[in-house]
Amino acid sequence: MFKLFKKVLGKTNDAIKEVVAEKKKEISKEEFEDILLEADVNYELAERLLEALPEKVNRLQAFNSMISVFQYTADWKEHGAKPYVEMIIGVNGAGKTTTISKLAYRYQQEGKSVILGAGDTFRAAAIEQLSRWAEKLNIPIVATRQGHDPSAVVYDTIESAKAKGIDHVIIDTAGRLHTQTNLSEELKKMIRVAGKSMEGAPHRKMLILDGTQGSSSINQAKAFDAMIGIDGIIITKLDGTAKGGSVLSIADELQMPIFYIGTGEQPKDLIRFKANEYINTILDEIFI
Repeated sequence: MFKLFKKVLGKTNDAIKEVVAEKKKEISKEEFEDILLEADVNYELAERLLEALPEKVNRLQAFNSMISVFQYTADWKEHGAKPYVEMIIGVNGAGKTTTISKLAYRYQQEGKSVILGAGDTFRAAAIEQLSRWAEKLNIPIVATRQGHDPSAVVYDTIESAKAKGIDHVIIDTAGRLHTQTNLSEELKKMIRVAGKSMEGAPHRKMLILDGTQGSSSINQAKAFDAMIGIDGIIITKLDGTAKGGSVLSIADELQMPIFYIGTGEQPKDLIRFKANEYINTILDEIFI
C-alpha cells in the first residue's frame, strides 16, 4: 500500500525535495509552510496547520497537525443489502466512467457479481465508453439510446440485479453542471426511482473529483452535495501531478470521507484511501 501511495505522490515528493533537499529530524516552521504550499495545500489551511506548532517541528508534531484534518466520521461498512446499489456522480471529464470500471473490477476481485447501469443518457459517448468497459470486464450492462430517460435505466438495472441475484449495482449519472436545475431534478428523480425499485437504494452516492482541479472541484462537490447529499469521494488524476496536498484541502473543505484514490488508467488502479498512510508517505520524504 505504501508503495502505491508513493506512486501517486511521486511528483509531490519531488516538489518537497526542492524545499528540503535532505531528510532531517526537525524542520523549521517556515520550511513546513513551504512544503505544504508546494504540495498544493491551500493557504488558509496551511496557516491553520502551522498555528499551534513550535518554531522547530518534528515528525510527530507534523503528523498530528496533518491528521487533524481527517477527523470526520467515515462509514466504511457496506450493509448487507443485495444488490448493493451505488450511484456515481461527478462532472464530465472527472474520470467517472473509468472509475466505475475500477470499482467493478475491485468487486470482481472480491468474488462479487456486478451489473452496470448507463444512466448518463445525455452523452452517447458515455454510454459507448461504459459499454466497452462492461465488455472488457465481462460484466452485464443496462444501456439505452442517447436522450432516453435515465430513471428508466436505474429501475431496469436494479430490477435485473434483483432477478439475477447480483451483488453490486453501479449506476453512472450525467454530469453537466451548466444546467444545474435540470441536472438536480434529474438526479433527484433517479434517486426516487432507485428507492421505489428497492427500499434504501441507492445505498451509497459516490462523488468523483478530479484532484488536479483545486477549488473548482471543491465547488462542484458542494453543489452536488447540496443537490442530493454525497456519501463519499473518490479522487482521480493525482498520479503524475505535484498536487498531492490537494487531498488535505478537499478533506478539510468538504468534511466527507475519501473512499478511494485513482492511481492510473487501468481497472486495477484504485486504492482505498487511508489518511495515516497518505500522511506518512509525505513525511517519509521530510524526516529521518
